[in-house]
Amino acid sequence: MKKISFVVFMIAVVLTTNLFAQDKSENTTPKFDPARDSFKDLKETIVDAQSSGKRILLDVGGEWCIWCHRLDGFLEAHPELKNFMHDNFEVLKVNFSQENKNEKFLSQYPKVAGYPHIFILENDGKFLFSKNTGELEKEKSYDAEKIMNFLKEWAPKKEKS
Repeated sequence: MKKISFVVFMIAVVLTTNLFAQDKSENTTPKFDPARDSFKDLKETIVDAQSSGKRILLDVGGEWCIWCHRLDGFLEAHPELKNFMHDNFEVLKVNFSQENKNEKFLSQYPKVAGYPHIFILENDGKFLFSKNTGELEKEKSYDAEKIMNFLKEWAPKKEKS
């Protein structure tokens, strides 16, 4: 009886460990990936933006950046903002970190003062606007009204029928 209990216990331990390992690897997938090729990603995003009629929102930051995580969490907690953003913009995360500063890629845009930082591009990739996200903050978070106003200001203008 002790052998059967031990075998059942060991199977449970192995299965539980495997489940936790899978969850952990899924949760640690970087949103800002230093291994990505930002030039290639932008070319693909331009194709998507032109076919969808959306503009491009470059979200520059890194996994090290607490305010980048706060912005992502804030958007997740405010589906009206997240939905509006994705309805009007093709969103491309661009990594900036010790592993990959993306200096060549980011040199085509105005200097970034802090992270996260947002660049708005036309659907053909033409630079339109640079936004310091510090202007969208409120205390230790973000301001939903400021974010929505910013997104609405830079969303593509809908043609009247």
